[in-house]
Order: sequence, then C-alpha cells, then structure tokens
Amino acid sequence: MRYALTLSYNGASFSGWQIQNGTPTVQETLEHALSTLLRTAVTVTGAGRTDAGVHAADYLAHFDAPDGSIPDPALFACKLNAILPRSVVVHSLVPAAPDFHARFDARRREYTYFLHRRKDPFMDAFSWQCSYPVLDFAAMNAACAHLLGTHDFSCFEKTGGNNKTSICTVSEAFWAPYTPTHLAIMAYGSATPDGTEGRAAEGQEPAYWYFRIAADRFLRNMVRAVTGTLIEVGRGKHDPSWVAELIASGTRSDAGESVPGHALFLSKIRY
Repeated sequence: MRYALTLSYNGASFSGWQIQNGTPTVQETLEHALSTLLRTAVTVTGAGRTDAGVHAADYLAHFDAPDGSIPDPALFACKLNAILPRSVVVHSLVPAAPDFHARFDARRREYTYFLHRRKDPFMDAFSWQCSYPVLDFAAMNAACAHLLGTHDFSCFEKTGGNNKTSICTVSEAFWAPYTPTHLAIMAYGSATPDGTEGRAAEGQEPAYWYFRIAADRFLRNMVRAVTGTLIEVGRGKHDPSWVAELIASGTRSDAGESVPGHALFLSKIRY
C-alpha cells in the first residue's frame, strides 16, 4: 500500500536529500527509520533533491508498505518521530493512491532564501549575512521580472546536473523585507540610540529580506545561482536586463556565484 508523508528537516547535518555513498542524507535517514519500524526494506521517493545544508519546511515523499502493516497511520507517525533525529520531523502520514508519485505529480515548488544586512547572532544558522555596502533591492526586483515565464535556465544549472531538459516555468520571483519573530517578540535592539528597536530607521533600508521563487521544476543548484546573480545586480555590477541576457545566451560561468545553502528553504510544494 502506498503512503504519502509530509515532513520538515534541518539540512545542516545532511549532504542533501538524495542518498549518497558515505555521507548522511535525509532520504537514507528516513528509509532507515521506516525499515526499522516495518521490519522490511523500504524505499522512499521524495518530491525532489535539495543540496547539502539546504532545509525543507514543507516536504512530501511517498513509500510503499505491506498491506495491513500500518493499521493506525497517526500512531505510526508518532513512532516514526520517536526514532528519527531531531533534525527531521514527520507532520502527517496518510494512505495515497497506488499511482501517486511525490516527484512527478508535483505541479509547483517554492523556495525561500533568507538574507540579513547586519550582524545578528540569532540569524546566522538560517540566514546569510550579506554585508555589501550597497544592495539595491529595487533593481533586484526589476531583474526578477526577467525570470518569469518558460525559459531554458541552463545558465543557472550546476555542471553535471544530468537533467533531460533545462527548461523550467517560473511563476513567481521577488524580494521582500520582513521582521523576524525574535525582533517582534523581544524588541531586539531596543537599546539603540535611534530607538528603532531593531527595525530600519526612517530613510534606511530594512535589515532583513527574503527571496521567494516558485516554478514547476528546478535545476540542480538553480535557486542558489539565481540568488547570487540577483545579488550581483543589487551591488550595481550589472543592470537588471543582464538576467535576460544570461537566460538567452549565457553559461553557468557567466552568471553570479552561488550563495551559501544554509539560508535556503524548500518552503512549499503543490500538487
């Protein structure tokens, strides 16, 4: 019988989702836990691969189990969480159609990248401190417009990705400021002379930003490469139209460097 499970994981201690020889992965960890409980070998298929260090807030996978081996899925999920490491949590486990496929049935995948512009000891684990003197988010959002639509995104694909096609359809891409919950709850930084209580003073840019991008599919390392390319635009090294030029005729070496993976989340998958 086929089951679908939703989960979240902190990717800091993993070499990505997909099983690799000699390094810990989320897929291997989940398969080991399921095989232990079901006392038979279990293969788990995920919605897609994530790079080393990348997290997932709302991930979906499927697996097959012998009929009658999971009489109470909710109780089984509790037992599964009891033996999984703290870095992985299963939110739900439900029976699925026999032909359901976590990867091929997905219609929209959404990633979120977090960035902060000033030193903050409470953000470094899940956000990248980007301290360039100038970062023009208006220009970065203008560049985002060139990502929308169906294109060949091979200029953002890591070498050796082995994809059958580099064509993806991006439906959403933008940068936006936000206030982290620890600032809102504790008024972190309230002792500052300007009294901004951790928020941007009038006339200053916000200190905390996120980049959201959604598409039907993504190439290997694509989101981190896109983010790094947009940072180049924000620094004033290129005009926003450069992104369109890259997509039309550029190669991976022409685009910006990949940003660190610890600040990237696979945030939502829709079927």
